[in-house]
Amino acid sequence: MTQATEPQQRGIIVTDSAMKHIKSLRSQQGGEDLCLRVGVRGGGCSGMSYTMDFEQIENIQPSDEVFEYEEGFKVVCDPKSLLYIYGMALDYSNALIGGGFQFTNPNATQTCGCGKSFSA
Repeated sequence: MTQATEPQQRGIIVTDSAMKHIKSLRSQQGGEDLCLRVGVRGGGCSGMSYTMDFEQIENIQPSDEVFEYEEGFKVVCDPKSLLYIYGMALDYSNALIGGGFQFTNPNATQTCGCGKSFSA
């Protein structure tokens, strides 16, 4: 895992590599006014799968947890999902095999081979 952008006190840790790729994707999506929403949903080979998508900042709900990173970038998570992913580290690798976003979740009791789903 690469160096984290923020101290370990954040509920979701984003590495420098992941932040760089997220900002690149955000530019392609057309906006500095987008935040990244992360969460979980039922499904996947281990019972729950991670979700990530860009969202307009004005769609942030009062109950959402908002983590601010460099240059005002926001990562948002709903309270139910945060119960399952608090303390998770989000990393990114551009390796040909096993590359992409990688989730390191301290709350996962089991993860699948693809790394995109887990059970808690």
